[in-house]
Amino acid sequence: MTELKNIKLTIEYYGTAYHGWQHQPRHISIQQAVKEKIEIIAKEKINLIGASRTDAGVHALAQSANFKTKSRMNEGEWQRALNSLLPSDIVIKKAEIVPPDFHARFSAKGKIYKYLILNQPIPSALYRNYAWHITYPLNFTEMRKAAKFFIGRHDFSSFRASSCTAENPVRKIKRLAIAKKDGFIQFTIEADAFLHHMVRNIIGTLIAVGIGKLTPDKIGSILKAKDRRLAGKTAPPHGLYLVKVIYPVRKLCFSCL
Repeated sequence: MTELKNIKLTIEYYGTAYHGWQHQPRHISIQQAVKEKIEIIAKEKINLIGASRTDAGVHALAQSANFKTKSRMNEGEWQRALNSLLPSDIVIKKAEIVPPDFHARFSAKGKIYKYLILNQPIPSALYRNYAWHITYPLNFTEMRKAAKFFIGRHDFSSFRASSCTAENPVRKIKRLAIAKKDGFIQFTIEADAFLHHMVRNIIGTLIAVGIGKLTPDKIGSILKAKDRRLAGKTAPPHGLYLVKVIYPVRKLCFSCL
């Protein structure tokens, strides 16, 4: 029996034209677009596993995915072949041969997202699909104070989507940084894992603080209440980027080559 190679892909995509990562019966998804090209190249059916199920309109700088194949192609050949077939808004940044037990989703130890806001009166034609445009001034200092309350291990039920199916709502946020430059405000958030809409709901709540609708000290009570109605609105998807999927450091697997 031919031994299957396990191939890990690092994928960058502009998510505006797609209905998220996950396969959709009546809509085009990133997963479907990449899977179809892999099957053309490998001439076999494969199962493409993604690390993060990004929503429609969300972008990725480095989504991780893996599949197993009978193909003997090397890493460089996979990268070149896929990039020659994929549309220009999906790019394979890296292809790697990984150990058989590597799983893009279950092997992950954390993820980093960023959220971009354009905070100025006039919109941007170039950034209309890349950042949430907010015209009214935001209180940067108050948002930074509020961000500190999210750090640590908490039950994030107040910040999950009603459709979230995760059994355990407890997550650990390691970092939530806020920076501003040239009219943009960037939020960077790192956690061991995220609930559905968790990042966008946190951003929406920080914006509520920024406009004075909530005070920073209310964040603690919102977390304890475990009630989605108390948190801010869900931020739109187009300002969200999957920056990195974090995995344990791997030793070079000579048997995989």
